[in-house]
Amino acid sequence: MASLDQKSPNVLLQSLCCRITGKSEAEVAHQFQYAVRVIGSNYAPTIERDEFLVSEKIKKELLRQRREADAALFSELHRKLQTQSVLKHRWSVLYLLLSLSEDPRKPSSRVGNYGALFAQALPRDAHSTPFYCTRPQSLALGYGERSAGLSGSVGTSGISSLGVYTLNGPTPTPQTLLAGQPPQSAAAATQPLGSRLAWALPITSSPSSALAPPTTRPSLGPPVPSARLVRPRRDGDAAGEVSEAALVRDVLYVFQGIDGKFIKMNAQENCYKVDSKVVLCKSLRDTSSRLAELGWLHNKVRKYTDARSLDRAFGLVGQSFCASLHQELKEYYRLLSVLHSQLQVEDEQGVSVCTESSLTLRRLLVWMYDPKVRLKTLAALVDFCQGRKGGELASAVHAYGKTGDPQMRALVQHILSLVSNPILNFLYRWIYDGELEDTYHEFFVASDPNVKTDRLWHDKYSLRKSMIPSFITMDQARKVLLIGKSINFLHQVCHDRTPPGKITPASKPADTPKDAAELLSDLEGAFQEKIDDAYFDTSKYLLDVLNRNYLLLEHLQAMRRYLLLGQGDFIRHLMDLLKPELARPATTLYQHNLTGILETAVRATNAQFDNAEILKRLDVRLLEVSPGDTGWDVFSLDYHVDGPIATVFTRECMGHYLRVFNFLWRAKRMEYTLTDIWKGQMCNAKLLKTMPELSGVLHQCHILASEMVHFIHQMQYYITFEVLECSWDELWNKVQQAQDLDHIIAAHDVFLDTIISRCLLDNNSRSLLNQLRAIFDQIIEFQSAQDALYRSALEELALRLQFEERKEKREEEGQWGVTAEQTAEENRRIQEFQDTIPKMRSQLRILTHFYQSIVQQFLVLLMTSSDESLRFLSFRLDFNEHYRAREPRLRASLGATRGRRLSNI
Repeated sequence: MASLDQKSPNVLLQSLCCRITGKSEAEVAHQFQYAVRVIGSNYAPTIERDEFLVSEKIKKELLRQRREADAALFSELHRKLQTQSVLKHRWSVLYLLLSLSEDPRKPSSRVGNYGALFAQALPRDAHSTPFYCTRPQSLALGYGERSAGLSGSVGTSGISSLGVYTLNGPTPTPQTLLAGQPPQSAAAATQPLGSRLAWALPITSSPSSALAPPTTRPSLGPPVPSARLVRPRRDGDAAGEVSEAALVRDVLYVFQGIDGKFIKMNAQENCYKVDSKVVLCKSLRDTSSRLAELGWLHNKVRKYTDARSLDRAFGLVGQSFCASLHQELKEYYRLLSVLHSQLQVEDEQGVSVCTESSLTLRRLLVWMYDPKVRLKTLAALVDFCQGRKGGELASAVHAYGKTGDPQMRALVQHILSLVSNPILNFLYRWIYDGELEDTYHEFFVASDPNVKTDRLWHDKYSLRKSMIPSFITMDQARKVLLIGKSINFLHQVCHDRTPPGKITPASKPADTPKDAAELLSDLEGAFQEKIDDAYFDTSKYLLDVLNRNYLLLEHLQAMRRYLLLGQGDFIRHLMDLLKPELARPATTLYQHNLTGILETAVRATNAQFDNAEILKRLDVRLLEVSPGDTGWDVFSLDYHVDGPIATVFTRECMGHYLRVFNFLWRAKRMEYTLTDIWKGQMCNAKLLKTMPELSGVLHQCHILASEMVHFIHQMQYYITFEVLECSWDELWNKVQQAQDLDHIIAAHDVFLDTIISRCLLDNNSRSLLNQLRAIFDQIIEFQSAQDALYRSALEELALRLQFEERKEKREEEGQWGVTAEQTAEENRRIQEFQDTIPKMRSQLRILTHFYQSIVQQFLVLLMTSSDESLRFLSFRLDFNEHYRAREPRLRASLGATRGRRLSNI
């Protein structure tokens, strides 16, 4: 026996048969074949697998035999065995030892039961071709045999029934098959063959009397004499009534969806019915109808599998679903083969239907109770899954498993493990290799082959929300999409040749349904961990490549410095250099001239220290020219993007940057213009002191310029600090904390949307922007009016100085200073100049009134805005309530705003 571990299972099983029966190998050939068939049929009653209970039974048995020392020794050895990992199935070993330890001479001995069982002659059909072999042999579709089998359980009537499938591996030694048989005797050899087969279909009135010997087993039918009753099975008696035996035969055919002699399919009512012409009592008719429901359920499931198995468009998930249904039908056919075998044995031996071992409708009703429940579950599942495929089919199966029935839940979970296996294989190929071979569109990640490489990240891959299985969350699906998209982006756009295995170490995929079942049982643990690991590794590697090889963050900072005017010294110097050019008509500008000025501004400021990769992308763009435009209206800076960084800085984003640049450039020009106005006022103030008639006009210019300077300074502060700096700080923090490229793109889009809306460039702020542009136009017009005023005043001042110089020169020469005609001419010219001053004053008054009215309308729009920052801007623009005193609407808006603020407090 020391070398048994090196022998095959068949040799070990044959040795066990010889050991139990006490016969040679040649004499136990039939028993060995029968044992192989019993093991292969996966039949066994449900026995609670509790190692503790078995060990307690062994200790109680030792104590009953007054072997206290052996009981203590067994407890110590069992404790040591539990600390070792040598045996994986300690319960099975202990149960086998308990069974073998019993005295074979006792009637209740398990070993005696084995001896009586294997000593009997086997029916001729025991090792013949199974009944279900007439079915197609492709039921399993290439999948391995299930290790689960049929198990017996005590039904509601107290009768042990068949058909409970166990899904937890090999079935333990059947307890109900090992209890209650006497040792082999001569009487046993003459026992009816049907009774000798009845061990496989136990019928007991209580669990304690399972498989009692035929002479002691209680009968479900009328009392029978102790003598053996044998009569030929007949389809009917003398009165023409159909016998129960004939109905049993018909029912077994109906179980397979085949019309019997008396029970046929009624096409109109879509059910099996007993022929109305058949003479039959009501109880048998009702029982037959109840049993025939299994045939209807079988047909429903079989019709679905036959129709879908050959449909290639149904996809791998659908084929897996059909395979799982085939597996369940195969187990069902195994049960029918055993029942049919016993029916054939009874027919050959002529066993009466009234004997204890014969098949009856009542016994079939009990034995088929659990298979009927399983077929109902499968039929309902087939109805629920009609018209679904791929991930949607998996969601339907998963939803149907949310039940409190443990047997139904185990059945659906097993089907789900088969159905979800292709989906998990799709998923693992996608997240570890970036490959998507979804021929029948079953996976929840979709690919558009028509999308070009430059739009790969945005448009090529997307989620099919209808195909996301319900056991996968939306967050997990988003991560799965990002993982594979990142791998393809690295290969196709970044041209990174790093193998996916070095980016994310691939773990074991779900190669088998068992692996899929293990993952599905721990969706928040192992499955989530696999996705998270692949997501973090791939995303981190992608961001490292973009920052290291393509300077993504530096390009982002360059946008802030140049297109958003963050590089102050560069912008100021560029504006100084461009002022002569931009003052000309737009049609006279040439881009190469402006490009040269741009390069000069770069070399003369701190911009020269930027990365050459960034500076070569900086360029000048001339916008579309409209009639009357100057260079200020069409000039714009540009920044060329391509390659991977174009995924972040898309065409839409660059369009937003150009809009913001034009707005900021115009606001910067207003500041630059007001600076020139202030310079002109300061420089000309002393020169024009000799012309007192201009004091009122100059004072008016100073007041209007101060209003404009205050307005532009407040707007510049709002735009620069409250809009750009705050939004940029939020963007930079989000970019630093981003876990994937999508986070960076989303943060960048939010940044652009924020500055577009808060700089009054969105559709909702169009009226505000129009008012602001009108204010800017008034500033330009004021500059022109003041320049004309100063030009005229300086010309008049120069003429007066010339007149005084000629007068002094003639007096030095000893002549009269000027003649009366010259004096009269000079006075007439001075009078003409003084006559133009009211016109200048009137022009400034009109300009001031128009400017203030536009500002008042602008403030009213700000006060009624939903943006709180814009309302606060209105307070700063009218800090001394100068405009409020002039505009009644502004007073009403201000009062309403204060009321809202007080109510909020």
